[in-house]
Amino acid sequence: MRIQAKSTEAKIAYILVEELQTYFVSKLNEISETFGNNTPCEAVEWGRDGGLHGGGTRYEARDEKIFDRGSVNVSQVHYDDDESKKLSSATAISTIIHPKNPHAPSMHMHISWTQMRDGKGYWRIMADLNPSLKDDVAQKTFDTMLSQTAGEHTGEGVAQGERYFNIPVLNRTRGVSHFYLENFNRGDFEADRAFAKQMGKSVIDTYAAITRQALQDFTSYTAEEKAKQLDYHTLYLFQVLTLDRGTTSGLLVHDQNDVGIMGSIPSHVNRELLASWTALMPKPQDELVEALLDALPDVMPTPVETETKKKLASAVRAHYKKYPEALSMQASGNSVPPTVDNHN
Repeated sequence: MRIQAKSTEAKIAYILVEELQTYFVSKLNEISETFGNNTPCEAVEWGRDGGLHGGGTRYEARDEKIFDRGSVNVSQVHYDDDESKKLSSATAISTIIHPKNPHAPSMHMHISWTQMRDGKGYWRIMADLNPSLKDDVAQKTFDTMLSQTAGEHTGEGVAQGERYFNIPVLNRTRGVSHFYLENFNRGDFEADRAFAKQMGKSVIDTYAAITRQALQDFTSYTAEEKAKQLDYHTLYLFQVLTLDRGTTSGLLVHDQNDVGIMGSIPSHVNRELLASWTALMPKPQDELVEALLDALPDVMPTPVETETKKKLASAVRAHYKKYPEALSMQASGNSVPPTVDNHN
C-alpha cells in the first residue's frame, strides 16, 4: 500500500496526473484495438521505501505489433514524516512512446508538480515529438497544437525546449518539436493546474491522431526505413543517458525504480553508432559512453532488455557519483532545478 502526500496541492496534482494517465492509456489501447493485436497496456506498480514515501504505477505497452516500447508513468514521492528534507512532495506523469512502425514518431511528455517544505511549488511541463523519418505534416501539426494550447507561453516553452533537447556534440536536437516550461508558477494554483491539464490533453490527442494517421497511411516499411529508426533510437538513448537531467536525477535520488526510469529506452539500438560518438564527448563524459557500451550486449542490433536497463542505470549512477561536477554538463532550460539536493 502506497501512502499519499498530505498537502492539498499534491493531492490535486495526483488526481490530475492520474486522469492524464488513464486518458492516454485509453488512446493507446484504442490504437492497439484498431491497428494491432488488441493487447491492452499492463500496469506495473512500485513503492518508494515500500510505499511509506509513495511510489507509482506505470502502464507498459504490450502490443508488439504496434509498439517497440511504450510506458506511461505516474508517481508521487513525498516526505511528510521527515522534516529534514527540503522537498515535501513530487508528483508527475512521464511518458515515452516508441511505435514499431518507423513512419509513426516517438513522443515524450512530462508534467509534474514539485512542492517544497515551506509550501511553495512549481510545475514542469514538457512535450517533444521524435520522428525517425522526416514528416513535415506531423511536425507542423504538433507545432501548431503547442502554439494554440500554450498561447502566450509558446515562445518561452519552445525556446527552453530547443535548448534542453540540444545535443551539442552532434550539432542537432533530439526530436523536431520541443516545449519545456520549468519553474512554472503564475501565483494561481488552480489556473496553472488547468493549464497543465489542457497541455497534457492536447499533446495526447494530437499525438494519438498523428500515430493513427501514420499507421493508416503506411501499413508496411522498408529495411532501410527500419535501419533509420534504429539509428534514431540510438540517438534517443544517447541523449537520455548522457544529457537528460530528469533521468539522471531520478537515478541519483534512489535505486527503487530503475526499470521504470529506463522505460524510455527503445528495445534495440545500434551500439556501433553509439561507440562512434565516444570520441566526440568531452571528458569525463567519454567514460560515461564507454560504461554504457559495457552495459550493452555486444550484438547488432543491440537489445535493451530488463537486465540491461538495470546495468545502464547503475552505470549512470556510478559515473555521476564519481564525477559529480559532470552534472553541470547536462541539459537545462532557463534554470536548473536542484532535484537531487531537494531529496537529501
